[in-house]
Amino acid sequence: MLLMILQLMIVLLALWVGSRYGSLALGAISGIGLAILVFGFGLKPGSPPTDVIYIIIAAVTCAGIMQASGGMDWLIQIAERLLRKHPDRITFLAPLCTFFLTVLVGTGHVVYTLMPIICDIALKKGIRPERPCGVASIASQVGITCSPIAAAVVAFVSISNANGFDITIPQVLMVSIPACLCGLMAAATASYKRGLDLDKDPKFQARLQIPEQREYIYGSGATTLGKVIPVEAKRAVFIFLGALLVIVFFAIFQSVLPTYDTLRAVKGADPLVIGANTSFSADQLVKAGVHVDGMTEFFQKPLAMNLVIQIVMITAAALMIIFCKASPKKAVAGPVWQSGMVAVVAIYGIAWLADTYFSNYLGEMQTMLTEVVKEYPWSIALVFFLVSVLINSQGAVVVTMLPLAYSLDISGVVLLGVLPSVYGYFFIPNYPSDIAMVNFDRSGTTIIGKYLLNHSFMMPGLVCVITSTLVAYCLSMLFF
Repeated sequence: MLLMILQLMIVLLALWVGSRYGSLALGAISGIGLAILVFGFGLKPGSPPTDVIYIIIAAVTCAGIMQASGGMDWLIQIAERLLRKHPDRITFLAPLCTFFLTVLVGTGHVVYTLMPIICDIALKKGIRPERPCGVASIASQVGITCSPIAAAVVAFVSISNANGFDITIPQVLMVSIPACLCGLMAAATASYKRGLDLDKDPKFQARLQIPEQREYIYGSGATTLGKVIPVEAKRAVFIFLGALLVIVFFAIFQSVLPTYDTLRAVKGADPLVIGANTSFSADQLVKAGVHVDGMTEFFQKPLAMNLVIQIVMITAAALMIIFCKASPKKAVAGPVWQSGMVAVVAIYGIAWLADTYFSNYLGEMQTMLTEVVKEYPWSIALVFFLVSVLINSQGAVVVTMLPLAYSLDISGVVLLGVLPSVYGYFFIPNYPSDIAMVNFDRSGTTIIGKYLLNHSFMMPGLVCVITSTLVAYCLSMLFF
């Protein structure tokens, strides 16, 4: 037990140090923890999450090509028109815009251009910018569990299907989208009168007495409305949206996908004994690709959705390059592609480290947690949330913790219901979208507090995640 706790401390220390450096360091420093566990303690290495990584690469390549074509500018422009048309409702409309941008593109890093616009509209309307800014940053990450091409959603479906809970991407979205929208509207309502109005805020009024500060706050405005959007950019958006529709279509009508012979274990088959000390289970034979009559059997299985998403996304990216004048070099230099590749490295290191630890102590974990989750199966949501606080990736939380949850015999219906709880990295305000929002707010009302946890994203984040999880849990129980 002491050795198990010591190794857990190594895992947590690697994650903590990685989060302090941020960016690529989170995945790279996880590699140090992995090396200590494998070479220092002799643990058997787990499996890196290659399926999730491939999906992220395909999705961010497609989104990056769309950004290079100018398509992202058009989407931001549409969102800005909506926000400027209804500035008095910015606290509710801003999070809806950032949420749906993330749902469409599959990553929350597409909203940076919209952030200064949200701040500018709030200031000009006399609304405390902290109110829409805090919720909008939260919404940009909440949308990940609601996107058909996000790694968290696809990983949830793939792992669930492998563990006997047959569910499709549209069925997940049928729960997560309305649940997360309820959570966001609850957070926006809680933020509507948050803090002092600007004309009553002594700190803000004191800053206005300084001419340079007044000029900085009100002297410039952010907008994309004057930007001319070429027809190729709009064409790229339509190709991207078409790709999403194709993915959803195949997810609903999987019977139209090509099928292939696939090996599976025969339930209840006796082990294959070879010699005095060697035997193989049916599952081991399947992993090795070996067919033995009575232990394994072939069945027709449609093309896996993770491969469908990769094929469709890469094809859409190619079409945008050919027909929309999208520059691959510009895509690689863009923020969407670069942030996506950072996410790949982070998930690669984090999930591999965590899988190595949990796979070696699965029996002990089951012994310790089984009684608790049998009595309170929803408590797994707290585990998801706490892990997310550490590893800053919803996809990594799903890949790392969902197999453990299924091994504890938690129902797939329950796990779908607590899916929104995989977002907890707002708790410590070190995520790029939160830091960017603080920097874009020229009024200084969106803050990271003196005591670190008293920041502008804590209240809307907690309200959103708790509400979303409760609603998702009820919807999952109702639908499934």
